Amino acid sequence: ARAEIELFERDLILEIRGSKVQRRRAKKYCEGVMAQRTGPVSVTEDYDDDDLTMLLVPQEAVGFVTGRAGNFLRTIEEEWNTLMFFCEVGSGGRNKDFEKLAIFGGVRGRRGAELKVLSAVETKVPGYYSKIRDEVVDRDRGKDDTGTWGTDTMTFQDDELSYALGKQGGTRKKLERSSGAIVQYVGHTALFSGPKKERRQAREYMKWLFEQLEGPVYVDGWEDREDCTVIDVPSDCIGYITGNRRATLGAMEEEWGVLMFFMSKGQDKGKGRGDRSEMLIIFGDKRARRGAELKAMSGIENKAPGTFTRGVRDKTSDSKGFDTDRMVFKDDELSYALGKEGSTRKKLEMAAGAILQYVGHVAFIAGTLKERRRCKEFIG
Repeated sequence: ARAEIELFERDLILEIRGSKVQRRRAKKYCEGVMAQRTGPVSVTEDYDDDDLTMLLVPQEAVGFVTGRAGNFLRTIEEEWNTLMFFCEVGSGGRNKDFEKLAIFGGVRGRRGAELKVLSAVETKVPGYYSKIRDEVVDRDRGKDDTGTWGTDTMTFQDDELSYALGKQGGTRKKLERSSGAIVQYVGHTALFSGPKKERRQAREYMKWLFEQLEGPVYVDGWEDREDCTVIDVPSDCIGYITGNRRATLGAMEEEWGVLMFFMSKGQDKGKGRGDRSEMLIIFGDKRARRGAELKAMSGIENKAPGTFTRGVRDKTSDSKGFDTDRMVFKDDELSYALGKEGSTRKKLEMAAGAILQYVGHVAFIAGTLKERRRCKEFIG
């Protein structure tokens, strides 16, 4: 609801503060939560303030979707910042074959929660999604700040689905975080929800993931894109920065919510070790890309000292927006500023809200002007 809610326990009074719409929504949500204690909640048409999605759930999947003591629903609510409960609509009784699930929240939160529920329903009642496909895909079209909100779909074969999902859903989460779109698989269908730009990015990233199965991938026109950063990695550092079965790259992707892969043109394959470097491309938002880039640079610098720090000096930017400052350290200063297993670096990063990474003897500090200044103050 985005309102402030305070409970005065002694007087049993709930105080709600905010704009008229925020207060109205908060009051409605509180009434819904309290009504659940005594039975099904009755939802009337005036409940919808552009904050409600109604989803029919087949009776045989209701228990599965609810989870033990409502656990599954509560987990989704927390993940997507929504309020969810099964309800009666208007004055009519419950439908024997279906139950109505009310999902309250913003466009994005409702969509994420709805698709997660649908994904669970489809495993319990295969084929259900195909019956309501059009209604699901068309829902909330254009109803965000950009006016471009929508849903795109892609259908997979069995073997493709497990690859697109990844270990414990890791690939799906990676695509979701790096593109900014909601990415969910319902049966064999991938649904991408979000503004047009985010959906396009999600589809492109998925396409490149599958192209990697066929051979090397090269992103044409990467220089003109706003969603990527490229690092030249010396050929003798490629194995080190990739890790065993891609473990090191995978850890960076997970930490920063980015998508990373080595890029080469098809004809470059087989040139082998004559090449002095390969291009590592990083996709994601600006801050996440910078974090992953600096982490990769730090690893490469350890393996090949001087790659990024030869001739580098201190640098301070006056830009109020996102930028990077540099500080050159002496040996004893570096070990102190790093701390045991990097604990001091992490502590400084958390306290300042900036990205702090040591590349050789150089501290790279990335963030807004306020964050960078605060970080340098703490180091000093």
